[in-house]
Amino acid sequence: MTKPLPEVTPNTWSFLRDAMITPTGFREYDARWKYPEEINLPGMTALGLGLGTQMRKRGIEPVIAVGNDYRDYSLAIKNALILGLMQAGIQVKDIGPALSPMAYFAQFHLDVPAVAMVTASHNPNGWTGVKMGFDRPLTHGPDEMGELRDIVLNGEGQTAPGGSYEFVDGVKEAYIDDLVGDFKMSRPLKVVCATGNGTASAFAPEIFERIGVEVVESHNRLDYTFPHYNPNPEAMEMLHDMSASVKASGADLALGFDGDGDRCGVVDDEGEEIFADKVGVIMARDLSKLYPNSTFVADVKSTGLFASDPELQKNGVTADYWKTGHSHMKRRVKEIGALAGFEKSGHYFLAEPVGRGYDCGMRVAVEVCKMLDRNPGQSMSDLRKALPKTWSTPTMSPYCADTEKYIVLERLVQKLVAKHEAGDSFAGRAIKEVVTVNGARVILDNGSWGLVRASSNTPNLVVVCESSESEAEMRAIFADIDAVIRTEPLVGDYDQTI
Repeated sequence: MTKPLPEVTPNTWSFLRDAMITPTGFREYDARWKYPEEINLPGMTALGLGLGTQMRKRGIEPVIAVGNDYRDYSLAIKNALILGLMQAGIQVKDIGPALSPMAYFAQFHLDVPAVAMVTASHNPNGWTGVKMGFDRPLTHGPDEMGELRDIVLNGEGQTAPGGSYEFVDGVKEAYIDDLVGDFKMSRPLKVVCATGNGTASAFAPEIFERIGVEVVESHNRLDYTFPHYNPNPEAMEMLHDMSASVKASGADLALGFDGDGDRCGVVDDEGEEIFADKVGVIMARDLSKLYPNSTFVADVKSTGLFASDPELQKNGVTADYWKTGHSHMKRRVKEIGALAGFEKSGHYFLAEPVGRGYDCGMRVAVEVCKMLDRNPGQSMSDLRKALPKTWSTPTMSPYCADTEKYIVLERLVQKLVAKHEAGDSFAGRAIKEVVTVNGARVILDNGSWGLVRASSNTPNLVVVCESSESEAEMRAIFADIDAVIRTEPLVGDYDQTI
């Protein structure tokens, strides 16, 4: 395989012939590019050849399940990827349009070792990418992504005989059957189903109806132009729309899904937007009654309640805070035998006997409905109000270029660690510790905290703050962490703020 060429640019002769791949698209746990500005179709074929070469290099059986999300350009990109996989001698099982968790399910259902899902995830149109993995239910982490990047960018892809193509029908139906089983609601439940016209539109309404839930439709018609908003249940625009739908319909809650269906957002019966980490605590409370002494993994952006909640402590729960990112979290849940992992961005990793260990927004939706079925006298807002009160910011993302963000973050971590070592206060309180497993989480003496880390998917830093005391303290934590961030001139404006 020849190396991708830096001189290839859109709207040139070579663009239709030679591979163009921007190196920054190889991220910590998946690949993501703007299309066609940062990768072209020959580049995607080179990626497929590289992925197939990586499989053979690792001695993995040369069979892979491949799917694509519902965007107008995803099929062309998937076909280009498949061409490269076949060049590498890989037997491709094409499952057609899919959610990412449906593709992960296909590894189990078809008993194949590898998966490649063409999706831009929750990114807006104009982005594409691939989520891939060899060791179900895991997906590529930094080591695997680094190896793949080197194979592709150094032109080390090797062709091999034996490549083939098969379209496999029926995986969608099997996936839905696996989610639903024989469960039926025993109490009436009315749910706003918010899919933002994305891929989940072809799944979520049917799943809810199968378990006996009354569906209030919210942008459930497939439309890859995303006419209302980009499906992303972490974005306030989608959450506000879900809240308005709950209030207008009198629904018991709203459940919303991102562009590839691996994340789930929740709004309760009062229209209150519950951040996913708090939903995780609610679910952990319920699951730990069924499975006492369980371990739950939470990402570093998540609430401190996983460690401090009296109910979880009473049920013998062990909390484990780990690196943000679906690949990191899946791996951690499997490594330590946790019952579940919860990520503030809306990824939930429900392991056996509840789920299969991968992130699936549809599985979460079913389990939330089951939880409410197990608690017939309680509403979602009752479960929310039963939690100890904390005040949290949304996930905020100041701009920082992909080529600069890790260097900038390294300096920010050093500055925040230095403040702790110097005995400086933060929001008027003593700093208890600075956890640096993934960026810097500055923990105060009362358990309140502020975090800055680098986004693995977009050219941004990520900032989250939580106070156990008050909204005023939350704002003071943000002000102090932002003051440190503002010492770095390469950091730009926030996408949203408090």
